[in-house]
Amino acid sequence: MNYKRGDVILVRFPNSDFKTFKKRPVLVVQADGVETGLRQRLVAAITSNLNRTGSTRVLILKDSPEGQQMGLAADSVVVADNLATVLDREVDRVIGTCSVMDRVDFALRVALGL
Repeated sequence: MNYKRGDVILVRFPNSDFKTFKKRPVLVVQADGVETGLRQRLVAAITSNLNRTGSTRVLILKDSPEGQQMGLAADSVVVADNLATVLDREVDRVIGTCSVMDRVDFALRVALGL
């Protein structure tokens, strides 16, 4: 299956121990057309822990137009400082699309020092 930048997908996302996983929504942040030769995508975690705030995080309210378009089940935070590479086989399905990629891009620039 082909996923594009801005898609919100459900995946088995690695916990901080890199041994266990949790199914969660993530945001595809990898640029379209990047040929890695591997069936994987660079993604940013999405969490419902609203205590995780700051310049590297983007709050999305589930009842907002953005939250509805993203298919979120709860108020959430896109965590641009928690990136992972996930294999395509770990993707369950696409649940939505992010319409505030400009805000995510800003958070990514802060997180990566760009």
